[in-house]
Amino acid sequence: MKVVKFGGSSVASAVQFEKVFKIIVGDPERKIVVVSAPGKRDDQDIKTTDLLIQLAHSVTGDTYSKDLLNRVISRYGDIVNGLQLEQHLLDDIEDSLLATIHEHRLEEGRLLDALKASGEDNNAKLMANYLSSKGYEAKYISPKEAGIIVTAQPGNAKILPEAYVEIAKLRDHSGILVVPGFFGYSHSGHIVTFPRGGSDITGSILAAGIGATEYENFTDVDSIFSVNPNLVNQPMEIKEITYKEMRELAYSGFSVFHDEALQPVVEKRIPVRVKNTNHPESPGTSIVAERKPTKHPVVGIASDKGFSSINLTKYLMNREVGFGRHLLEILEDENVSYEHTPSGIDTMSIIIRNHQLSSGKEERIIKRIQEELLVEEIHMERDLAMIMVVGEGMAKTVGIASKATTALSNAGVNIKMINQGSSEVSMMFGVDESQVDLAVTSLYYAYFSSNKSDHG
Repeated sequence: MKVVKFGGSSVASAVQFEKVFKIIVGDPERKIVVVSAPGKRDDQDIKTTDLLIQLAHSVTGDTYSKDLLNRVISRYGDIVNGLQLEQHLLDDIEDSLLATIHEHRLEEGRLLDALKASGEDNNAKLMANYLSSKGYEAKYISPKEAGIIVTAQPGNAKILPEAYVEIAKLRDHSGILVVPGFFGYSHSGHIVTFPRGGSDITGSILAAGIGATEYENFTDVDSIFSVNPNLVNQPMEIKEITYKEMRELAYSGFSVFHDEALQPVVEKRIPVRVKNTNHPESPGTSIVAERKPTKHPVVGIASDKGFSSINLTKYLMNREVGFGRHLLEILEDENVSYEHTPSGIDTMSIIIRNHQLSSGKEERIIKRIQEELLVEEIHMERDLAMIMVVGEGMAKTVGIASKATTALSNAGVNIKMINQGSSEVSMMFGVDESQVDLAVTSLYYAYFSSNKSDHG
């Protein structure tokens, strides 16, 4: 039994629905289908989820933007009409959206979650209806019925361990089950969404819960590439990658697969395959627990922007018991998580995503560090980008770091910081945001400029 998930571009139109239908029925093991909300139909289009977010922000008391509501309904109307489905489905969608607005109009967080979730929810109902219209036994299953019980914080749902007992019961159903991605239900009955990109998470949770033989994740690319294809012409395709490698790349900016989506399948060692809805015959990329070594120690290079670094200097810092604990407690008190902590004998840097330093948090953190840790110097470094060079083979290969630093030096890129984790699966380089694309391109050609066919 396979779980198969289709991203927003895969279910954006009636034409895409027809492609998805052929994929689902083309393999009898594809029993559980997870769908996203309708995505972009072209580069100028807007995602349905973004329209729903705008709609939520337009709600004031009993008023809302009728134009935005009609634009949302129109997206589903194109699918319903293109597939010649029953028109009452559109009336049902409009009624459910109006009911959601009325029920949660005074609860901003709950309203936003419920409207965002409706994008996937209504698309799942249409998909189940379409499969049934084609003569297949298919049923829409809500996340509540599926047993996807989550924590209660709006926009940041986490699956609860007891949910897996209920999810396992899905194996007893007959036919094809269509489940909306992106959200679950709290114990109090509220809709709670996963972080953005959370349909990947739903698929992974269901795959782990039913003990799937494989979790297929259909998107709009033939495979995962070794680097952002917008930076390099015809980059290397990755045929096989480990969970650890994928986690590092997804965290660092690879948008093909949500980084939080790996945890459920990792624990059950369920293989993941990323494939293209538009070219389903392509083998795609397999994400597995272990892979055979290849000639290429580096599997991929990723980057992400939007970081700042708090840089500290204090003489004999390394001998001060509890210094690091105290520093991290200050961050914890402000509900701020850190990404990396490169350090020297008398220096330490804390790398944080910019969005966590709003609402006066930056000023309070710096003030407390100065007053409580008595550092000799502290300064913020902004507009940083993080680059991750990833590959499980790096630990056993001489010269990996020197190849990177030489490539960056030859390109005129100033390295702000270097950090390598104890697992040696990745190396991190901090550079100015203005130089990140140049840096990534330089690193790619340093590691992948030869022997393309050897890469696995």
